Amino acid sequence: MPESETSLPEPGEFDIIRSVFRPLAAGQPGAFELTDDAACLMPPPGHEIVLTADAIVAGVHFLVDDPAEDVAVKLLGVNLSDLAAMGAEPLGYLITTAWPRPLDLAWIEGFGRGLAAAQDAFGIGLLGGDTVATNGPMTLSLTAIGSLPRGQALRRAGARPGDRICVSGTIGDAAAGLALLQGRLSDNDATRREFLIGRYRRPLPRLALGLALRGLATACIDVSDGLLADLGHILETSAVGAEIDLAAVPLSAADAGREDRLAAIAGGDDYELLFTVPADRLDELAAAANRGGVALHAIGRIVTGSGIVVRDEDGGPVTTERSGYRHF
Repeated sequence: MPESETSLPEPGEFDIIRSVFRPLAAGQPGAFELTDDAACLMPPPGHEIVLTADAIVAGVHFLVDDPAEDVAVKLLGVNLSDLAAMGAEPLGYLITTAWPRPLDLAWIEGFGRGLAAAQDAFGIGLLGGDTVATNGPMTLSLTAIGSLPRGQALRRAGARPGDRICVSGTIGDAAAGLALLQGRLSDNDATRREFLIGRYRRPLPRLALGLALRGLATACIDVSDGLLADLGHILETSAVGAEIDLAAVPLSAADAGREDRLAAIAGGDDYELLFTVPADRLDELAAAANRGGVALHAIGRIVTGSGIVVRDEDGGPVTTERSGYRHF
């Protein structure tokens, strides 16, 4: 065969593990440098283990041309956000990767660099997992493992009539970032474009805030599918209803109008924490915000009944056409 027609063999499973993933497990207790089929993990005394798993698929949960480093940060971030919503502290993670053929080793190495930077930022390491090839789209699954003191988990159940509904940070940025990338939105401000796209590609799990909300929040969830959709999960589990003050929903744009706010509360990928607190403990939110390093905003209240009523500045109900992302 002429030299121009030769091709290098694809890297094997163990080549990828050795070069990309084994360094991510260095120094991680119980990982055994990924030389065994499983890891061993011991929770701190008096703590219970918290586990969560999320998968992301190319073309569904991230764009096929998103940078590899950003995809890695997103994969770890969305899972750690689930730990944050439970008030848990991360201990490590497992990862399963299905790489489309032909394998792109440079992309996989970039993915590894992104994971390395993200896990270092959160003080955790890789415990194990699996890597395979596929003829389908790239599919990446991560299981995050955390711990918390026994009986202190933040749950979706627990919201009661009279509780105030609160959210961290700002809402709708990630959805706007995705719209920019897809050409459905334009913004000539380069700094703002970079900010919004970064919010979509690199979600920041509110881990410190989750710890600060232990013993304060009566219910908690992270905003992944949209504020209205995820609040609905709290309401269903707690068997209550809710009223949202549209004008109180925090947006990063100072000139946001009603339509912007309606789009924001239906948009997904914010990964802010949405939680409820008793009305007589609202004054404790400032301390929780300081410990969590993020602004907190009261945006409504829990009521008897079911469902969500969104109210405008005058207290009248606002019609909402959609509540958030649907997986099926």
